[in-house]
Amino acid sequence: MVRSFLLSAIAQIGFVMTTPAAAQDVDNDLLIIAHRGASGERPEHTLAAYERAIDQGADYIEPDLVATKDGVLVSRHENEISGTTDVADHPEFADRKTTKTIDGHEIEGWFVEDFTIAELRILRAKERLAFLRPENTQFDGLYDIPTFDEVIALVKAKEAELGRSIGLYPEIKHPDFLLREEGIDLVGLLVPALEKAGYTKASDPIFVQCFEVGPLKRLDALTDVRLVQLIHPVGAPADAPQTPYAAMVTPEGLKEIASYADGIGPFIGYVLEDDGSTTSLVEQAHGEGLKIHPWTLRRENEFMPEALKSNDNPRGVGGLPPLMGMLVAAGVDGIFTDHPGAAVMLRESGNYEP
Repeated sequence: MVRSFLLSAIAQIGFVMTTPAAAQDVDNDLLIIAHRGASGERPEHTLAAYERAIDQGADYIEPDLVATKDGVLVSRHENEISGTTDVADHPEFADRKTTKTIDGHEIEGWFVEDFTIAELRILRAKERLAFLRPENTQFDGLYDIPTFDEVIALVKAKEAELGRSIGLYPEIKHPDFLLREEGIDLVGLLVPALEKAGYTKASDPIFVQCFEVGPLKRLDALTDVRLVQLIHPVGAPADAPQTPYAAMVTPEGLKEIASYADGIGPFIGYVLEDDGSTTSLVEQAHGEGLKIHPWTLRRENEFMPEALKSNDNPRGVGGLPPLMGMLVAAGVDGIFTDHPGAAVMLRESGNYEP
């Protein structure tokens, strides 16, 4: 079911905002979800990236969560951190480099769960996509790795400053591996952190997402906050290899998801056909009472389908407005994007012409 029209594009967004957008209510019909913050403009998963996204009008910010060896939730896209921090430049941590098999993949590097929070504080964030976003490397070394508590504190402070609700959209990363191999229970750490911050109800501005199934079912029994099943274009959940992701977008699969979650976060190739027309997924998900928030709109040609590339330069800006317009026409409830400022501007204008 993965569409070649979009498989090369976990997609786009058109232009960079230089001034804050008008504040948006968190209950907008179309949610703008800042993917790892304004990660197209600042190193991902830093307080600077989250704050920029909020100032640009994003409805939700998305911190991916892993945990230190002493049980502190921190925001990194992966538990392996050589691509997003300067850990390789620290000789005192040279002996932490190792190889682990995570979700069936052998990965070499440095892993958050092998550091205490005090040790992790020594490191500084850097741009992960330096080749595509060289302008972001000017921020390398400026920011540390935020804890989840610090992300929550930022959200609360910005809510007070801006006078609007700002949503949180945390993703727990590799919970099965971390529990089984490292003895770290992300679900067990997350629930009390949410309760402490006042996130306990389905009406609270928060979604918790995961590519795995078991952790979401555990969360369903432990909290009333909204849950989202992420759906990858290939493979199956690490903790449910007998259930391919492709099966999750069938009527039977959606009905099963609706028994423990409130929404789905699919790769956009499940929403759009090869020619850009709409599949039946949005209608079917809504029929089961599920919200649908596809991922991820990115602006660079590197991530674009051929029809929307502006030229042969992988760093070039592709055709954001048409692709976002296709998703809006499909009736999605929200969109993950690396460039929330641009997405907010497009939503406000309603103009998705190239």
